[in-house]
Amino acid sequence: MDFHVKSVVYTCKEMPREANYLSDHTSNYRVATFAGGCFWCMVKPFDQMPGIIRVVSGYTGGEVENPTYEQVCSGATGHYEAVQITYDPALISYPQLLQIFWRQIDPTDAGGQFADRGQSYAPAIFYHDEEQHQQALESKRLLEQSQRFDKPIATLILPAKPFYPAEEYHQDYYKKNPLRYKYYQAASGRASFVKEAWRDTNRLEELKQRLTPMQFHVTQNNGTEPPFSNEYWNHQEEGIYVDIVSNEPLFSSLDKFDSHCGWPSFTQPIEQSQVTEHIDLSHNMIRTEVRSREADSHLGHVFEDGPGPNGLRYCINSAALRFIPKKDLEKEGFGEYLRLFEKK
Repeated sequence: MDFHVKSVVYTCKEMPREANYLSDHTSNYRVATFAGGCFWCMVKPFDQMPGIIRVVSGYTGGEVENPTYEQVCSGATGHYEAVQITYDPALISYPQLLQIFWRQIDPTDAGGQFADRGQSYAPAIFYHDEEQHQQALESKRLLEQSQRFDKPIATLILPAKPFYPAEEYHQDYYKKNPLRYKYYQAASGRASFVKEAWRDTNRLEELKQRLTPMQFHVTQNNGTEPPFSNEYWNHQEEGIYVDIVSNEPLFSSLDKFDSHCGWPSFTQPIEQSQVTEHIDLSHNMIRTEVRSREADSHLGHVFEDGPGPNGLRYCINSAALRFIPKKDLEKEGFGEYLRLFEKK
Protein backbone atom coordinates (compact mmCIF):
# COMPACT_ATOMS: atom_id res chain seq x y z
CA MET A 1 0.00 0.00 0.00
CA ASP A 2 1.29 3.44 -0.91
CA PHE A 3 0.89 6.47 1.37
CA HIS A 4 1.27 10.05 0.19
CA VAL A 5 0.23 12.04 3.30
CA LYS A 6 2.95 13.81 5.24
CA SER A 7 3.01 12.76 8.88
CA VAL A 8 3.82 14.78 11.95
CA VAL A 9 7.42 14.20 13.00
CA TYR A 10 8.18 13.76 16.67
CA THR A 11 11.78 14.06 17.81
CA CYS A 12 13.19 11.41 20.10
CA LYS A 13 14.99 13.19 22.96
CA GLU A 14 16.49 11.88 26.18
CA MET A 15 14.71 8.54 26.53
CA PRO A 16 15.15 6.21 29.49
CA ARG A 17 16.98 3.01 28.60
CA GLU A 18 14.40 0.66 30.02
CA ALA A 19 11.67 -1.79 29.03
CA ASN A 20 9.24 -1.07 26.23
CA TYR A 21 6.75 1.72 25.69
CA LEU A 22 3.52 -0.24 26.06
CA SER A 23 2.31 2.08 28.78
CA ASP A 24 2.15 5.19 26.60
CA HIS A 25 0.32 8.09 28.26
CA THR A 26 -2.26 8.11 25.47
CA SER A 27 -4.18 4.90 25.98
CA ASN A 28 -5.40 4.80 22.37
CA TYR A 29 -1.88 4.51 21.02
CA ARG A 30 -0.37 1.10 20.38
CA VAL A 31 3.11 -0.32 19.92
CA ALA A 32 4.69 -2.45 17.20
CA THR A 33 8.21 -3.88 17.22
CA PHE A 34 10.15 -5.04 14.16
CA ALA A 35 13.71 -6.24 13.57
CA GLY A 36 14.97 -5.72 10.02
CA GLY A 37 18.73 -5.60 10.18
CA CYS A 38 20.48 -2.29 10.79
CA PHE A 39 17.99 -0.11 12.64
CA TRP A 40 19.29 3.02 10.90
CA CYS A 41 17.45 1.87 7.79
CA MET A 42 14.22 0.88 9.52
CA VAL A 43 13.23 4.25 10.97
CA LYS A 44 12.56 6.44 7.94
CA PRO A 45 10.00 4.16 6.17
CA PHE A 46 7.73 4.26 9.23
CA ASP A 47 8.56 7.76 10.47
CA GLN A 48 7.05 9.39 7.38
CA MET A 49 3.66 7.67 7.59
CA PRO A 50 0.49 9.30 8.91
CA GLY A 51 -0.46 8.05 12.36
CA ILE A 52 3.11 7.34 13.49
CA ILE A 53 3.79 9.00 16.83
CA ARG A 54 7.36 7.86 17.48
CA VAL A 55 9.96 5.45 16.09
CA VAL A 56 12.75 4.39 18.45
CA SER A 57 15.85 2.39 17.54
CA GLY A 58 16.85 -0.18 20.12
CA TYR A 59 17.48 -3.74 21.20
CA THR A 60 15.06 -6.54 22.04
CA GLY A 61 14.74 -10.32 22.24
CA GLY A 62 17.76 -10.92 24.48
CA GLU A 63 18.34 -11.74 28.14
CA VAL A 64 20.72 -8.98 29.27
CA GLU A 65 19.30 -5.76 30.72
CA ASN A 66 20.35 -2.45 29.15
CA PRO A 67 22.75 -3.88 26.57
CA THR A 68 25.16 -1.61 24.72
CA TYR A 69 25.57 -1.43 20.96
CA GLU A 70 28.95 -3.17 21.21
CA GLN A 71 27.48 -6.02 23.29
CA VAL A 72 24.60 -6.56 20.88
CA CYS A 73 26.84 -6.48 17.80
CA SER A 74 29.14 -9.06 19.37
CA GLY A 75 26.21 -11.48 19.55
CA ALA A 76 26.76 -12.06 23.26
CA THR A 77 23.35 -10.90 24.48
CA GLY A 78 20.88 -12.55 22.09
CA HIS A 79 19.31 -9.21 21.23
CA TYR A 80 18.16 -8.05 17.82
CA GLU A 81 18.59 -4.53 16.46
CA ALA A 82 14.98 -3.38 16.18
CA VAL A 83 12.65 -0.43 15.98
CA GLN A 84 9.70 0.12 18.28
CA ILE A 85 6.86 2.14 16.78
CA THR A 86 4.19 3.98 18.71
CA TYR A 87 1.21 4.51 16.41
CA ASP A 88 -2.39 5.65 16.37
CA PRO A 89 -4.54 2.71 15.15
CA ALA A 90 -7.26 5.16 14.10
CA LEU A 91 -4.90 6.46 11.40
CA ILE A 92 -2.73 3.46 10.51
CA SER A 93 -3.38 -0.22 11.20
CA TYR A 94 -1.03 -2.98 12.28
CA PRO A 95 -1.50 -4.85 8.95
CA GLN A 96 -0.42 -1.65 7.17
CA LEU A 97 2.70 -1.51 9.36
CA LEU A 98 3.41 -5.12 8.42
CA GLN A 99 3.22 -4.21 4.72
CA ILE A 100 5.77 -1.45 5.25
CA PHE A 101 8.01 -3.82 7.22
CA TRP A 102 8.12 -6.52 4.53
CA ARG A 103 9.09 -3.95 1.89
CA GLN A 104 12.26 -2.92 3.76
CA ILE A 105 13.93 -6.31 4.21
CA ASP A 106 14.97 -9.59 2.61
CA PRO A 107 12.48 -11.82 4.42
CA THR A 108 14.21 -14.99 3.18
CA ASP A 109 17.53 -14.29 4.94
CA ALA A 110 17.62 -15.58 8.52
CA GLY A 111 21.37 -15.02 8.85
CA GLY A 112 21.27 -11.24 8.86
CA GLN A 113 20.33 -8.51 6.41
CA PHE A 114 22.41 -7.55 3.39
CA ALA A 115 25.96 -6.58 4.45
CA ASP A 116 25.20 -7.07 8.16
CA ARG A 117 25.52 -10.67 9.27
CA GLY A 118 24.67 -12.47 12.47
CA GLN A 119 21.68 -13.09 14.70
CA SER A 120 21.50 -9.49 15.92
CA TYR A 121 20.70 -8.41 12.34
CA ALA A 122 18.18 -11.17 11.56
CA PRO A 123 14.61 -10.14 10.63
CA ALA A 124 11.81 -10.76 13.11
CA ILE A 125 8.35 -9.55 14.09
CA PHE A 126 7.77 -9.17 17.84
CA TYR A 127 4.05 -9.28 18.63
CA HIS A 128 2.60 -7.59 21.72
CA ASP A 129 -0.75 -9.39 21.91
CA GLU A 130 -2.62 -12.24 20.28
CA GLU A 131 -4.25 -9.98 17.71
CA GLN A 132 -0.85 -8.82 16.46
CA HIS A 133 0.32 -12.46 16.52
CA GLN A 134 -2.49 -13.64 14.24
CA GLN A 135 -2.17 -10.65 11.92
CA ALA A 136 1.59 -11.24 11.60
CA LEU A 137 1.05 -14.94 10.82
CA GLU A 138 -1.55 -14.08 8.18
CA SER A 139 0.67 -11.41 6.63
CA LYS A 140 3.57 -13.88 6.41
CA ARG A 141 1.28 -16.53 4.90
CA LEU A 142 0.09 -14.11 2.21
CA LEU A 143 3.66 -13.13 1.37
CA GLU A 144 4.64 -16.79 0.99
CA GLN A 145 1.54 -17.42 -1.13
CA SER A 146 2.40 -14.53 -3.46
CA GLN A 147 5.59 -16.34 -4.56
CA ARG A 148 7.31 -12.98 -4.91
CA PHE A 149 10.48 -14.58 -3.53
CA ASP A 150 11.96 -17.83 -4.82
CA LYS A 151 13.13 -18.92 -1.35
CA PRO A 152 11.08 -19.63 1.82
CA ILE A 153 10.15 -16.73 4.10
CA ALA A 154 12.54 -17.12 7.03
CA THR A 155 11.44 -14.13 9.15
CA LEU A 156 10.58 -15.20 12.70
CA ILE A 157 7.41 -14.17 14.55
CA LEU A 158 8.18 -13.98 18.26
CA PRO A 159 6.51 -12.74 21.47
CA ALA A 160 7.70 -9.29 22.50
CA LYS A 161 10.37 -8.97 25.14
CA PRO A 162 11.68 -5.87 26.93
CA PHE A 163 12.86 -3.22 24.49
CA TYR A 164 15.88 -1.04 25.33
CA PRO A 165 16.43 2.19 23.35
CA ALA A 166 19.79 2.39 21.65
CA GLU A 167 22.31 5.10 22.37
CA GLU A 168 21.24 8.63 21.41
CA TYR A 169 23.56 8.87 18.38
CA HIS A 170 21.64 5.97 16.79
CA GLN A 171 18.26 7.71 17.07
CA ASP A 172 16.89 9.35 13.88
CA TYR A 173 20.15 8.57 12.12
CA TYR A 174 18.70 9.32 8.69
CA LYS A 175 18.02 12.91 9.80
CA LYS A 176 21.29 13.50 11.64
CA ASN A 177 23.56 12.00 8.99
CA PRO A 178 21.63 12.05 5.69
CA LEU A 179 24.63 11.53 3.39
CA ARG A 180 26.12 8.67 5.42
CA TYR A 181 22.66 7.13 5.70
CA LYS A 182 22.17 7.19 1.91
CA TYR A 183 25.67 5.83 1.33
CA TYR A 184 25.09 2.98 3.79
CA GLN A 185 21.74 2.09 2.22
CA ALA A 186 23.36 1.86 -1.20
CA ALA A 187 26.63 0.19 -0.15
CA SER A 188 24.92 -2.47 1.98
CA GLY A 189 22.77 -3.59 -0.96
CA ARG A 190 19.49 -2.87 0.81
CA ALA A 191 18.30 -0.07 -1.50
CA SER A 192 18.82 -2.02 -4.73
CA PHE A 193 17.34 -5.24 -3.31
CA VAL A 194 14.16 -3.55 -2.09
CA LYS A 195 13.69 -1.70 -5.36
CA GLU A 196 14.10 -4.85 -7.44
CA ALA A 197 12.09 -7.15 -5.17
CA TRP A 198 9.03 -4.90 -5.16
CA ARG A 199 8.96 -3.79 -8.79
CA ASP A 200 5.48 -3.65 -10.28
CA THR A 201 5.65 -6.34 -12.98
CA ASN A 202 2.34 -5.28 -14.55
CA ARG A 203 3.58 -1.72 -14.93
CA LEU A 204 6.85 -2.94 -16.42
CA GLU A 205 5.01 -4.95 -19.05
CA GLU A 206 2.93 -1.89 -19.96
CA LEU A 207 6.07 0.23 -20.28
CA LYS A 208 7.77 -2.38 -22.47
CA GLN A 209 4.90 -2.03 -24.90
CA ARG A 210 4.87 1.79 -24.78
CA LEU A 211 8.58 2.67 -24.77
CA THR A 212 11.35 1.94 -27.21
CA PRO A 213 13.95 -0.64 -26.04
CA MET A 214 16.44 2.15 -25.29
CA GLN A 215 13.88 4.22 -23.39
CA PHE A 216 12.97 1.20 -21.27
CA HIS A 217 16.62 0.28 -20.72
CA VAL A 218 17.49 3.76 -19.51
CA THR A 219 14.46 4.61 -17.38
CA GLN A 220 13.73 1.20 -15.85
CA ASN A 221 17.12 -0.52 -15.75
CA ASN A 222 19.34 2.47 -14.94
CA GLY A 223 20.91 2.23 -18.39
CA THR A 224 23.03 4.72 -20.33
CA GLU A 225 22.60 5.51 -24.02
CA PRO A 226 25.58 6.04 -26.35
CA PRO A 227 27.04 9.58 -26.33
CA PHE A 228 26.85 11.81 -29.41
CA SER A 229 24.27 9.55 -31.07
CA ASN A 230 21.15 10.34 -29.05
CA GLU A 231 18.24 12.62 -29.82
CA TYR A 232 18.91 15.73 -27.75
CA TRP A 233 22.66 15.98 -27.11
CA ASN A 234 23.01 18.95 -29.50
CA HIS A 235 19.35 19.99 -29.63
CA GLN A 236 18.90 23.79 -29.44
CA GLU A 237 15.18 24.52 -29.93
CA GLU A 238 13.30 26.46 -27.23
CA GLY A 239 10.98 24.46 -25.01
CA ILE A 240 10.92 22.08 -22.06
CA TYR A 241 11.92 18.45 -21.55
CA VAL A 242 9.51 16.15 -19.73
CA ASP A 243 9.77 12.59 -18.39
CA ILE A 244 9.16 10.11 -21.23
CA VAL A 245 7.17 7.89 -18.83
CA SER A 246 5.00 10.35 -16.91
CA ASN A 247 5.23 13.69 -18.77
CA GLU A 248 6.29 15.45 -15.58
CA PRO A 249 8.25 18.65 -16.46
CA LEU A 250 11.96 18.30 -15.73
CA PHE A 251 14.30 20.66 -17.62
CA SER A 252 14.16 23.82 -19.73
CA SER A 253 16.11 24.66 -22.89
CA LEU A 254 17.04 27.90 -21.11
CA ASP A 255 19.25 25.89 -18.73
CA LYS A 256 20.73 23.64 -21.42
CA PHE A 257 24.38 23.95 -22.43
CA ASP A 258 26.98 22.06 -24.44
CA SER A 259 29.21 20.20 -22.00
CA HIS A 260 31.00 18.31 -24.80
CA CYS A 261 30.12 15.01 -23.11
CA GLY A 262 27.69 13.77 -25.77
CA TRP A 263 24.55 13.87 -23.63
CA PRO A 264 22.06 16.69 -22.92
CA SER A 265 23.36 18.80 -20.04
CA PHE A 266 21.50 21.31 -17.87
CA THR A 267 22.58 23.63 -15.08
CA GLN A 268 19.42 22.93 -13.07
CA PRO A 269 15.94 21.38 -13.20
CA ILE A 270 12.93 23.62 -13.78
CA GLU A 271 12.09 23.00 -10.11
CA GLN A 272 14.45 21.18 -7.75
CA SER A 273 11.52 19.30 -6.22
CA GLN A 274 10.84 17.59 -9.56
CA VAL A 275 13.90 15.34 -9.28
CA THR A 276 15.36 13.15 -6.56
CA GLU A 277 19.01 12.35 -5.94
CA HIS A 278 20.49 9.02 -4.88
CA ILE A 279 23.98 7.68 -4.26
CA ASP A 280 25.09 5.42 -7.11
CA LEU A 281 28.00 3.03 -6.43
CA SER A 282 27.88 1.17 -9.75
CA HIS A 283 30.91 0.77 -12.04
CA ASN A 284 33.29 1.20 -9.07
CA MET A 285 32.43 4.90 -8.85
CA ILE A 286 30.63 7.13 -6.37
CA ARG A 287 28.14 9.27 -8.28
CA THR A 288 24.88 11.08 -7.62
CA GLU A 289 22.05 9.57 -9.63
CA VAL A 290 19.11 11.76 -10.72
CA ARG A 291 15.58 10.30 -10.96
CA SER A 292 12.19 11.84 -11.66
CA ARG A 293 10.07 12.23 -8.56
CA GLU A 294 6.70 11.00 -9.85
CA ALA A 295 7.64 8.16 -12.21
CA ASP A 296 10.95 7.30 -10.49
CA SER A 297 12.59 7.07 -13.92
CA HIS A 298 16.37 6.94 -14.07
CA LEU A 299 17.41 10.15 -15.82
CA GLY A 300 21.19 10.37 -15.47
CA HIS A 301 23.65 11.90 -12.99
CA VAL A 302 24.57 15.28 -11.57
CA PHE A 303 28.18 16.47 -11.33
CA GLU A 304 29.85 19.48 -9.73
CA ASP A 305 31.54 20.80 -12.87
CA GLY A 306 28.83 22.93 -14.46
CA PRO A 307 29.01 26.54 -15.61
CA GLY A 308 25.95 27.86 -13.75
CA PRO A 309 25.84 29.72 -10.42
CA ASN A 310 25.43 26.43 -8.56
CA GLY A 311 28.32 24.79 -10.40
CA LEU A 312 26.19 21.77 -11.35
CA ARG A 313 25.92 19.72 -14.53
CA TYR A 314 22.85 17.53 -14.87
CA CYS A 315 23.99 14.96 -17.43
CA ILE A 316 20.75 13.39 -18.68
CA ASN A 317 19.91 10.61 -21.12
CA SER A 318 17.87 11.74 -24.14
CA ALA A 319 15.98 8.45 -23.93
CA ALA A 320 14.50 9.52 -20.59
CA LEU A 321 13.09 12.73 -22.08
CA ARG A 322 10.43 14.02 -24.44
CA PHE A 323 10.81 17.53 -25.84
CA ILE A 324 7.87 19.94 -26.08
CA PRO A 325 8.58 23.01 -28.25
CA LYS A 326 7.71 26.43 -26.85
CA LYS A 327 5.01 26.88 -29.51
CA ASP A 328 3.25 23.67 -28.37
CA LEU A 329 3.33 24.22 -24.60
CA GLU A 330 -0.20 25.61 -24.40
CA LYS A 331 -1.62 22.92 -26.69
CA GLU A 332 -0.02 20.10 -24.69
CA GLY A 333 -1.20 21.38 -21.33
CA PHE A 334 2.04 23.04 -20.21
CA GLY A 335 1.00 26.65 -20.77
CA GLU A 336 2.16 27.70 -17.32
CA TYR A 337 5.76 27.17 -18.45
CA LEU A 338 5.52 29.88 -21.09
CA ARG A 339 6.45 32.24 -18.23
CA LEU A 340 9.99 30.83 -18.35
CA PHE A 341 10.53 32.21 -21.82
CA GLU A 342 8.89 35.55 -21.15
CA LYS A 343 11.80 36.39 -18.83
CA LYS A 344 14.33 36.23 -21.65
